[in-house]
Amino acid sequence: MFSDEGLFHYTLLFLFLSTPPTIISLLFLTAPYGKHLRPGWGPTIPPPVAWFLMESPTIWLTLLLFPHGKNYGNPRAFLLMSPFLLHYLHRTLIYPLRLYLKTRNGKIQKSCFPVGVAMMAFGFNILNAYLQARWVSEYADLDGDGWFWWRLAAGAVVFCGGALVNVWSDNVLMGLKEGGGGYKIPRGGLFEWVSCPNYFGEILEWLGWALMTWSWAGFGFFAYTCANLVPRAGANHKWYLKKFGEDYPRNRRAVIPFVY
Repeated sequence: MFSDEGLFHYTLLFLFLSTPPTIISLLFLTAPYGKHLRPGWGPTIPPPVAWFLMESPTIWLTLLLFPHGKNYGNPRAFLLMSPFLLHYLHRTLIYPLRLYLKTRNGKIQKSCFPVGVAMMAFGFNILNAYLQARWVSEYADLDGDGWFWWRLAAGAVVFCGGALVNVWSDNVLMGLKEGGGGYKIPRGGLFEWVSCPNYFGEILEWLGWALMTWSWAGFGFFAYTCANLVPRAGANHKWYLKKFGEDYPRNRRAVIPFVY
């Protein structure tokens, strides 16, 4: 049996080792949900249910683990854990609820989400929630870190900026299909620069988290986020170009302004 410290280190190692295969596989195989939904991936469930179930471990597992660490009761630990929990409270509860209300009102097509994809995301979120919660609650030397407040402030600025971009972009995308008529070209804000500012915002969020935690767990999560979202953004960008042809702005990048 592993000690908790051993389990933590092996789980962290697994996160880093799984990142290169993830980005390589997603460059050639696009996950079949949203714009890329296609048959042949087994049973499906409604997207609001999928998002709620697969994101939920980040809430209940974090809350289960957090009290069982030496940093529990330290105000620095609560401050540090808060952005992680706030992001996933939105992603687990508010975002699926808004999807459900849009679907129920007929404003968004009742597309389906493959159970297999949701289960893979569920597994990753268990692994990641364990790493982030245990790092903050047990393994971080919060009181001995002389740079804690500087890193927290700098990371919080990046995180909050990314969260604003992520939520605003999701709102634009949800509103595009209101009134029917199928997909439309998203416009305004960072959509004038990239096809997927929602992904760019989430990448910024976890870069901010990595700065705040200043840990291998935080940087591993940031790296895996990039491995997952950058290829997805590239696939979305190609989808837009194929669907809208010459009407789609040619100066847009996929996810990172001026870069990719």
